[in-house]
Amino acid sequence: MNNTPIQQPVSKFDTPPCVRKTIDKTTYLVRIHFSETAKETLQDKILRLLREEVRKM
Repeated sequence: MNNTPIQQPVSKFDTPPCVRKTIDKTTYLVRIHFSETAKETLQDKILRLLREEVRKM
């Protein structure tokens, strides 16, 4: 088990967005974060991923 302490957010705006998904009787909570040093926009990344998928077909 991971014993890393969980840092509490300073305000509600400091909490990362998250997605909650329940599959069968297990609930998964996925926190989302974005790099502040990224060189491509989210739109550019999605287009790149789609192009790669089409290229593989």
